[in-house]
Amino acid sequence: MSLPTDTTPSHDALALTAGGNLARIVLHGQVYSLRITRAGKLILTK
Repeated sequence: MSLPTDTTPSHDALALTAGGNLARIVLHGQVYSLRITRAGKLILTK
């Protein structure tokens, strides 16, 4: 998989979770959970 060459921001999931498996993301006052599964997949839930 190649990295994007445009100006779209890219963020490392492990950096967002500070090395853990869960991060909270806020958008317009709504809180979402970004979770890294044991299989290494990402799940975003409200």
